[in-house]
Amino acid sequence: MVKTFLLATTCGLLWLGGTMADPSVRAAAEAAIGAAIDTQQAAAAVGGEWRDTGKLIDKAKQAVATGDYNAAQMLAQKAETQGKLGEAQARNQIGAGNPAYLYD
Repeated sequence: MVKTFLLATTCGLLWLGGTMADPSVRAAAEAAIGAAIDTQQAAAAVGGEWRDTGKLIDKAKQAVATGDYNAAQMLAQKAETQGKLGEAQARNQIGAGNPAYLYD
């Protein structure tokens, strides 16, 4: 939740030029990024990291830096899902008769 500060004057409203995000929203976005990084590393450990997972995490970090915490959280959640799916995919394919070069 973003709070905008306005000041009522005789001529109308005057915007004080600042916004202040709820600290819990930022903390949730940062926690989501941490979870995404954890699943990315777990997927990479079994050779199942998907191509865009790291890109999504970078975009989520950029969104936090610009104060767009909702977008950051959504991007991080998408990256976390990719990490989980990539790990599961790699584990399910072990010994499935695929060529050996897939497991290097």
